[in-house]
Amino acid sequence: MKQIYLLIIIFYFSVLTSIAQIGGESTYQFLELTNSARVAALGGTQVALHDTTDLNLPFTNPALLDSAMDNRLLVNYVNYLTDINYGYASYAKTYKGIGNFALGMHYINYGDFQEATETGELTGINFSAAEYALNIIYSNNYKRLKYGVNLKPILSSFESYQSFGIAADLGMSFMSKTGLTNVALVASNMGTQITTYYDNGNREKIPFNLQAGISRRLKHAPLIFSITMQNLSNWDLANPEPDPNNDGEITIFERDESFGKQIMRHTVLGVEILPSPNFILRAGYNYQLRQELKFDDNASSVGFSFGFGVKVKRFRLDYANTRFHLAGSSNLFSLSINLNESF
Repeated sequence: MKQIYLLIIIFYFSVLTSIAQIGGESTYQFLELTNSARVAALGGTQVALHDTTDLNLPFTNPALLDSAMDNRLLVNYVNYLTDINYGYASYAKTYKGIGNFALGMHYINYGDFQEATETGELTGINFSAAEYALNIIYSNNYKRLKYGVNLKPILSSFESYQSFGIAADLGMSFMSKTGLTNVALVASNMGTQITTYYDNGNREKIPFNLQAGISRRLKHAPLIFSITMQNLSNWDLANPEPDPNNDGEITIFERDESFGKQIMRHTVLGVEILPSPNFILRAGYNYQLRQELKFDDNASSVGFSFGFGVKVKRFRLDYANTRFHLAGSSNLFSLSINLNESF
């Protein structure tokens, strides 16, 4: 019982030390990208999914790292927009009496660029831009309560400008006695820049995100419903925080939205249909993503996502398609391999 109290106290004070933010107001934004095809198909973020065989899940909630993931290897690849691509690779190992560990690497490559002068003349010099985050995940459990932490050293490199930072995720997950319902709470990306991109620069915020979720598998139907409430530390997602370097002025149009629309901006919905144990269909809806990336009143299918999963012996393949903008969509692939000989 003392373990539970200590965990809750640590979680509470960790959240209090973080600053409420939304997208576009902080550095290391690649930490917010969804690299799991399964999670992307379910709306972009789900923190309460219960699946002891999916090594993708500890990336969104470190408490979901399970002993059944021991000796599993995961490789993700995302064909993003234009020449940008990113991915994630991870390996898990369990040590009896100590807990579960996973080591992963999250990266994004922005492509190659040509250097030019202020007047637009090419200099003939090419440069690249990329960001990396090492994921060191640990989890354990007390009866039906699972808890975990993900420590993330970060390296960001844009041409000759580099920054090093550190972040951490704290997560908890609780399973019902029936095993059909799982609830979770996650505080992700708590941290700071250690070095700035240039000398004597101000340290920028990291995209902190407080999330709570629930997943429910129907007892007599092959359906799993998932709901995650995101950015709970910031109620008004429709309007950005004032820029302290701009005397508190907001230079964009301020939106006045109803209570229902504000709730929907925090809500991510997902559903999984299981026609068979080895084939899964998925769909998701992200209202906040739809509102941020739609073009005027023409939203089309922006914010909707779909995908499927296939299990074949030692291999698990997941695919997702997410519509980010009218100009195009993103394809995500996840491949998991069970390396256990006794499989």
